[in-house]
Amino acid sequence: MTHRIHPIAVKQLPQTMTPLQEHLFLLDLESYLRADRPRIVIDCSALLRMDRAALQLLICCLEEAMKRNGDVKLAGLSDASIAVLRRLGVLDLFESYATATEAVSSFRRILPGASIAAVEADTAKQLSGTAA
Repeated sequence: MTHRIHPIAVKQLPQTMTPLQEHLFLLDLESYLRADRPRIVIDCSALLRMDRAALQLLICCLEEAMKRNGDVKLAGLSDASIAVLRRLGVLDLFESYATATEAVSSFRRILPGASIAAVEADTAKQLSGTAA
């Protein structure tokens, strides 16, 4: 049985999360979350504060992805955001990376004989083509 490899969605969280922004963010991700085995990177580098709304959004995205055997990885978390996630006991639910590029690369599996340059080029294409 072969599995179709879906693109990796890279989405940037806004600086602050209002109910409207949360709704728009989820609408933007909806098609990715409905796919089989969704692979999503949420770039948190612009987020000013990890508040309840942002945390709820991250958990919601993870739950929806896991229902479809997918994963959500975080990128660019500030030290303060890491501390909040750790204090609430949810940090270990997510893999987190310093940059979106590292998070996207973590989804990649290099097969024997595959070119590392090709994987890096595909990663760059994913980041430039799907960043919001």
